[in-house]
Amino acid sequence: MIRPPARPAPAGTVYFSLLGPLTAVRDGRPLPLGPRKQRLVLATLLARPNTPVPVDVLTDAVWPDDPPRTARKNLQVYVSAARALLGSDSRDGRDRVVHGCGGYRLTIGEGELDTLRFRSLARAGRAAGERGDLRTAARLLREALDLWEGPPLNDLRDSTGVAEEAERLEARCLTVYEDWAETEIELGRAAVAVDGLRDLVERHPLRERLRVAWMNSLHQSGRQAEALAVYDDYRQLLARELGLEPSPAMAALYRAMLGRGRTARPAVAGREAAHGTALPAAPRDFTGRREELRELLALLGSPDERVVVVSGPVGSGKSALALRAAHLLGDGFPDGRFHVQVRREDGSARTPAEVLGELGRLCGVRAPGGSAGPPAPAGSTVSADAAVPADATVPADATVPVGPERGPAAAAMSQGAADAWQRWLSLHRALIVLDDVPDEAFVRGLLPRSGPSSVVLTARGQLAGLAPVHRIALGALADGEALELLAKLIGPGRLRTDPAAALRIVRACGALPLAVGVGGMRLAVLRHLPLAEYADRLGDPSAALDELVAGDISVRLRMASGWQDLSADDRRALGRLAGPAQEGGFTLDGAMEALECGERAAIRTVESLIDAGAVTSPAGEVTAHAALYEVPRLLCLYAREREEGRFSPG
Repeated sequence: MIRPPARPAPAGTVYFSLLGPLTAVRDGRPLPLGPRKQRLVLATLLARPNTPVPVDVLTDAVWPDDPPRTARKNLQVYVSAARALLGSDSRDGRDRVVHGCGGYRLTIGEGELDTLRFRSLARAGRAAGERGDLRTAARLLREALDLWEGPPLNDLRDSTGVAEEAERLEARCLTVYEDWAETEIELGRAAVAVDGLRDLVERHPLRERLRVAWMNSLHQSGRQAEALAVYDDYRQLLARELGLEPSPAMAALYRAMLGRGRTARPAVAGREAAHGTALPAAPRDFTGRREELRELLALLGSPDERVVVVSGPVGSGKSALALRAAHLLGDGFPDGRFHVQVRREDGSARTPAEVLGELGRLCGVRAPGGSAGPPAPAGSTVSADAAVPADATVPADATVPVGPERGPAAAAMSQGAADAWQRWLSLHRALIVLDDVPDEAFVRGLLPRSGPSSVVLTARGQLAGLAPVHRIALGALADGEALELLAKLIGPGRLRTDPAAALRIVRACGALPLAVGVGGMRLAVLRHLPLAEYADRLGDPSAALDELVAGDISVRLRMASGWQDLSADDRRALGRLAGPAQEGGFTLDGAMEALECGERAAIRTVESLIDAGAVTSPAGEVTAHAALYEVPRLLCLYAREREEGRFSPG
């Protein structure tokens, strides 16, 4: 059964439900949604409402293994059927499903789709809870949960694409259920949540926040033995399945229950343990990178992966990808998600001691007989002098470099900080994002040696000296993804006025997210500027970098920061290779000619530039002589400026 929308909708409006099987009603009557492939297309569009859905996403949802040659034509038929079902928008009479540069976009309101209503109620409930109005919070969160009819899209989960969307929806539902249960417990009404929590724990046995809420609800209801049994069962399950222990916060809650009666308020401790987060806002214009995001989420969801390196040239979107994944993985890291910017605003690297000090503050590593103090804001610089406990061991090869001005006492303190950090990592399941790492030596002492925590490193270079780690290399966006990003910034209507010029713009930007984003921001201000004229400007090698400036954001300055990371030899070599690279790439023979050296020296130089992230090579295996090497277009232009002495810091 589908519950009616909470907000009244005009007669004849179709109301869709994804929180359960895919269904639709009009005026109280169920509607036929057609054959399975048509329902898969409709479910994928509804799962991303009011957002362009790329054609390849729809194709993967319907034909995950081997799409037919007629896939696009078949999709058009299915989308046409969706248009007929939805009807026109009552506000302007336009089609609900339109096709643009980013794919198909379905326009739908809160009173027509249960997931939008669910999100609105959950947001309002959390806001009420933050104001301290717990009764209103509990009511609104319960209204949201009443829209939940079971596992989302449970009739279409044999499609991998739809299953991924459904799992994200289910994770949101579970988080709201946890919010509601904790609110009811704080109100002293734990009994209303006990049975539901038990059922959800049976379906999601490794979700610790559910376990904590169940323990608290049983404890408050006077069922202490059952509450303690919940912890014992969970501890045995973790040891058997993953070789782990419950988090220290949950263990502390268990000890508190052992020593206190029904008047204890352990709910607060459990709640605090579930919300440790210090992440910048999710990137609003994140576009593309679907395969890379899927791979990163899968790696971080695996108990076997501890460190993932996301590498790529300046402006390729490494930080955006890492943050997007971190925001999506909150439920998998109950002890928190933390982001630390490794460089200062001028591009220079902070010291490892500074970064270690900030990590200690963010994660609450405490000093002997003292406190870690309030959490530091993400990206801020925190002194490493705050004392930390040194009651843990760390492998002998773990080192934390200390500046020469610090002296032996400071060095010992930094080793104590490293010991405490490793101790914390071994006992917690947290996600750490270290953003814009300069080299391997910087992070060796910060990476987990044991325990369930994971670290994502973003870096321009490959960090080849780290092992074992998993690597995800980013290059340029596909044309369609780059156009989608541009459309988000200048509007799809303006892009449609001259799609050929828009394509020239993104290609002149090297299809790098940074450059496309800056170009889009510039065009968003210069509304009078024809796309074709801006494309001509960017196509001029001597003017392109001058055009890629928006306010205080300059692509040239970002390129300069990456240039400073290169060794003097690599800079000289890149300056000489930039010429042939601009002609569509270069071969080993071309490198030998440009560098005026023999084969062995040319191979070493090119591979050094690959390791530094300045040159890209083919993804598959190919001999050095057959490979075509490339340098991002804008880095080529910057290198030519340096080579010819035309560099200016503007």
